[in-house]
Amino acid sequence: MTDRLTRLWTPHRMAYVTGDEAGGEQTPDVSCPFCLIPEGDDAKSLVLRRGDLAYAVLNLHPYNPGHLMVLPYRHVAGYEDLSAAECAEIAALTQQALRTVQAVSNPHAFNVGLNLGGVAGGSLADHLHQHVVPRWSGDANFITVVAGVKIIPQLLADTRELLVDHWVAGDQPGAGS
Repeated sequence: MTDRLTRLWTPHRMAYVTGDEAGGEQTPDVSCPFCLIPEGDDAKSLVLRRGDLAYAVLNLHPYNPGHLMVLPYRHVAGYEDLSAAECAEIAALTQQALRTVQAVSNPHAFNVGLNLGGVAGGSLADHLHQHVVPRWSGDANFITVVAGVKIIPQLLADTRELLVDHWVAGDQPGAGS
């Protein structure tokens, strides 16, 4: 039985899913990009803010300018496997991220959420990460589908600089912030 849906194949996204340009497989912990990011330079790794147990980082493949993620340092897949302290720090960093993006770019709304597991849309499902995506009226269009192009009007380094310079701390997520 056919479902009559048209398929749009996007094999270029496999580099994002697997973590390399060749489309090879990834070994959890050893080559997990989310485990490696905190070991690098914050500016080069696009880290926005560090807490004791979690950090905020710009998404390397953003849907919109300011698309960021908040995640624990610890390599853990399940939300239910987070410690209470990790959960609290992720929540605090998410609130700070929302305040900061709102102050810097005044979006009309946000999408905030977790994709837990590959079937749920989690392309890097072995390391929990919460997306914060700023949204503006009219930010979605058909150019991506028709031309295979996503319009991002700001370089990631420029977005990072704006957000880091204007981070609205509120309650600090930890002493290491």
